[in-house]
Amino acid sequence: MSSGLSEGDSFPKLLISNAALRAARPAMREKEFGIWQRWTWAEVLDEVRSLACGLAAAGLKRGDKLAIIGDNRPQFYWSMVAAQVIGAVPVPMYQDSIAEELAYVLAHSEARFAIVEDQEQVDKLFEIRRPQEKTGEAYIEKIFYKDSRGMRSYKQDSLLSIADLQAAGRAYDAENPEFFATEIAKGNGGDIAIILYTSGTTGKPKGVMLSFDNIIITARNSVEQDGLSDADDVVAYLPMAWVGDNVFSLGQCYVAGFCVSCPESTATVMLDIREIGPTYFFAPPRIFENILTQVMIRMEDASAIKRRMFKFFMGLARRVGPAILDGRPVAFLDRLGYAAGRVLVYGPLMNTLGFSRIRLAYTAGEAIGPDIFDFYRSLGMNLKQLYGMTEGAVFVTTQPDGEVKADTVGKPSPGVDIRIADSGEVIFRGPGVFREYYKNPQATAEVKTADGWYSTGDAGFFDDDGHLKIIDRAADVGRLNDGTLYAPKYLENKLKFFPHIQEAVAFGDRRDEAVVFINIDLEAVGSWAERLGITYGSYRELAAEPRVYDLIADEIAEVNRDLANDAQLAGSQIHRFLILHKELDADDGEMTRTRKVRRGFVADKYAVLVEALYSGADHAEIETEVTYEDGRKGAMKADLMIARAATTTAPAPATMKIAS
Repeated sequence: MSSGLSEGDSFPKLLISNAALRAARPAMREKEFGIWQRWTWAEVLDEVRSLACGLAAAGLKRGDKLAIIGDNRPQFYWSMVAAQVIGAVPVPMYQDSIAEELAYVLAHSEARFAIVEDQEQVDKLFEIRRPQEKTGEAYIEKIFYKDSRGMRSYKQDSLLSIADLQAAGRAYDAENPEFFATEIAKGNGGDIAIILYTSGTTGKPKGVMLSFDNIIITARNSVEQDGLSDADDVVAYLPMAWVGDNVFSLGQCYVAGFCVSCPESTATVMLDIREIGPTYFFAPPRIFENILTQVMIRMEDASAIKRRMFKFFMGLARRVGPAILDGRPVAFLDRLGYAAGRVLVYGPLMNTLGFSRIRLAYTAGEAIGPDIFDFYRSLGMNLKQLYGMTEGAVFVTTQPDGEVKADTVGKPSPGVDIRIADSGEVIFRGPGVFREYYKNPQATAEVKTADGWYSTGDAGFFDDDGHLKIIDRAADVGRLNDGTLYAPKYLENKLKFFPHIQEAVAFGDRRDEAVVFINIDLEAVGSWAERLGITYGSYRELAAEPRVYDLIADEIAEVNRDLANDAQLAGSQIHRFLILHKELDADDGEMTRTRKVRRGFVADKYAVLVEALYSGADHAEIETEVTYEDGRKGAMKADLMIARAATTTAPAPATMKIAS
């Protein structure tokens, strides 16, 4: 039973409110050694209290920065709030970052202390720290770790377990019983709650400073709009350094009072989701695409009768499911057939995926394929799209119930104003607009006006129903030499709608035609290859297989047929392509930690391949540097095939006959 929304202008104050309103209700869960552990709101308050007092006793002061590096763990969420209690600022970082990437963020943020997960993260920090100690640079003074495995031989004075930190905190609390409440009272909504670093798609990451008001007001607005309550369940599995996790797993959680569950590991996420059965769910399009790919692969291996039943009922679901979900009229026989499908296909499938209890799901970050979007909605999942960014505390637009479209990102969120600049760029202001970029007033001034309008860098427009459509990054939209509009992200997204294509990078600005690099999806193409009896030993071998080139060529040709029907983009059809010999990787600098392609970096690194695509050659040789998981460097040579894609002649414009 819902107890209402929590009150407070900071997370520590919201925590106290939750502990008073719903002391015995579950606040967090974590699966450890196969068993779900649970903490109530009252217990979370005790955990945060001991951590806050422990950090204060260790020397963390108001205004200091606390680095947090690891997977989604209750102790890390508590540590963030504990730092906020004493006026320090948490700086979560991507746990899969290599030492060099961490070093930049640690130095730029001026973090004094770090809370990390395990030996791997400790080793990275000591690797960064050793040269800093020799040169006299500032470095992480104290490191607190959660997992003690492998830590027995580490004797550094600056190293301590989180359990020991909390023990020291409880002793400090006993000696200073008024400290905790006094420190919380000093905070207010205008204080900086967190610094989140951007993915650094076009350069060095920037530290986005979000206040408590930014996150809490935005979270409260979205909670009220979507009717979230303390009866909801959420699984926290996306990186803690990503703004979405902070809004969903902390902001909305502390406002609505719902329970957040942390998976045992990244490898068990889908199993853990199935066990928890979340009611509120967020995933980027790639995850929804991967899940659908898995479903289709399994159906290929099912019996003939199961395949026929699946095909029949999914055909019915795609035709009437979205209408039933939106409450629109549907014929009685179709409703009856859909009800049977729910028993025989839709229900069991949703249960297998762990989606049976979902009443609200969002996707964002990239365009999602209409077929993929409609697949989930046809099953009865209330999947909607939103548009947001770190600088806006996520929620800029959302799709209202009953107004869900596959090709838009919805209407302005509560409290948000949006306008389209003369250049076509989307500009907005609202409660979530960030304070500033940390130590970068010039970058702040370039994107944020004095009266709070933020320039997104995205090109878009409103349709006739007031829904926002995003075309591409404004800086990436260009022209072919003949003047044809060229929107690379639009082309790439259309290609990635196919399950066999994991990533695509298009080129064409100020060129005669559009060309593209392709990364195949190893699992989807591998399954397809096995059914055809194609043998391969690695991604590289499969990517070079001529029949894989034929498969991708057919899919590019289909995209070209769609483009031919678009008057503005018909001339930007893809003419030539190649399949890269390696997957684009964040460790090699080709992608960000949020899986966004660094377009300029890729163009420079693979310049010889870009020129080969435009030279008319049928192959190209390249040697590239690769980074292994342990940070070592290596080289990879390849001779890549280049293929031509079939293009489609655009239909002639209709002529009007005038009666005489």
